[in-house]
Amino acid sequence: MQGFSASWRYESAFRQEATLTLLAIPAAIWLADSVAQFALLLAVWCLVLVVELLNSAIESLTDRVGLERHELSGRAKDMGSAAVFVSLVIVALVWGAALWQKLA
Repeated sequence: MQGFSASWRYESAFRQEATLTLLAIPAAIWLADSVAQFALLLAVWCLVLVVELLNSAIESLTDRVGLERHELSGRAKDMGSAAVFVSLVIVALVWGAALWQKLA
């Protein structure tokens, strides 16, 4: 629970994504045609939160090791950010497909 607390306190991206996850619940209720689809719509947002928590952990550990610029530290942070981006693309694909199915 300390990890959740620290992420909420110190990571604005986590707060934003957690808020979007909560806001997604009523949207998922409207959008989903089944319980399984509802679960998938929320699961992809939970995936974003997991990846963001891991990215924040990488960034914190990298900063703890040293604040000076180092190629490997920058690469680690960039890879964590890329993972968050990929998780958000997955959200867009899943939600886009559900929306397409709902409106088609």
